[in-house]
Amino acid sequence: MIEWSRQGQIQQAQWRSESGAPAPRRVVTADDTLAADTAYRMACEGTGLLWQGDFQNARMLLQALMRRADAKSGKAGKSAKPRKSAAKAAEKAAAATPAEAFHLHRQAQAQRARVLASVLIPLEGDYSIDLRRAPDWRQACTEAWGPATGERSVATLRELLGLVGAHEWRKKGVEVPALGAPPLNRIHPHYGVFSPVRGEYVGLVADMALPSKTLAFDIGVGTGVLSAVLARRGVQRVVATDQDPRALACARENLQRLGVMLQVELLQADLFPPGRAPLVVCNPPWVPARASSPIEHAVYDEGSRMLKGFLAGLSDHLEPGGEGWLILSDLAEHLGLRPRAQLLEWIADAGLVVRGRHDVKPHHAKAADAGDALHAARAAEVTSLWRLAAA
Repeated sequence: MIEWSRQGQIQQAQWRSESGAPAPRRVVTADDTLAADTAYRMACEGTGLLWQGDFQNARMLLQALMRRADAKSGKAGKSAKPRKSAAKAAEKAAAATPAEAFHLHRQAQAQRARVLASVLIPLEGDYSIDLRRAPDWRQACTEAWGPATGERSVATLRELLGLVGAHEWRKKGVEVPALGAPPLNRIHPHYGVFSPVRGEYVGLVADMALPSKTLAFDIGVGTGVLSAVLARRGVQRVVATDQDPRALACARENLQRLGVMLQVELLQADLFPPGRAPLVVCNPPWVPARASSPIEHAVYDEGSRMLKGFLAGLSDHLEPGGEGWLILSDLAEHLGLRPRAQLLEWIADAGLVVRGRHDVKPHHAKAADAGDALHAARAAEVTSLWRLAAA
């Protein structure tokens, strides 16, 4: 629960945080009279600003906090006044190794997120927002959190904006050319399930010659995009697994919409389903680092747990002559977080051999953004489909 005082009365509401972040230790009410500089100072001190004014002014305050946070980290535009802290941060980053630069970048992201999480929005028991000019986000909240329970709650404005953004992506969908021509080539990601915006890895699976069309395992189904591609390519049966109930629900909805649900069986499992298959596909998180929110588990794999688990168990789940397709970016190698020799050692230790590797350069915007803190690594990044078999 989160508490605050309003007109001398103690108020309470349930605290909501997708990342599991604790509620602010100190919460004060704030409205349109609060100056941005004062709000930024309070946010840096860890104070939560429970908004009681005009909702659109809360959004403007959040934008003002973003500008101040970016100026402090050196990301402000050319017209912004430079800060000594930004110059020091830039100097430190320039002297850092790739791994150090990555960790500095993550630290800066975390600090920025903490500051921007200071603007808090109260929600009524039906997820409505009782503030002037507040939008109706009840449907988006229901999709993310489930049916309303009638209990008042508080969430950060930043999280609510992300939730609404996910709702819009879910409605619109993401076009996946590997699924064929429109209109039945869109994947609709749910809140908390990573969107297949990095289409190059999907293309690798769509173009690779299949060792068999009888059965395939899809480890870590996510939105269901790879299961859908395999089914569209004529694989008669796909068994897809995931630990996350949100991902399984998302995959089911997408596979039904695409008309391939009869070919796919969904199971809640950690890695492999029972049995063996002539093809086992896995697209694990690519970066060995700790995730700070549930959706980041699609990108960050602390200790390479999923990658190592897939490799260690693959031979026991391959039919004789079968192949395991490991889809993996080498971004971690360019960041100095996991050398190529380490990956090859894990493959050999698992009793596997490499039958082939097919590479593709990423097409996402950050790969061409020279201002990105990790630009050198992103520009050199290659995504590969490793064809693995039992030795």
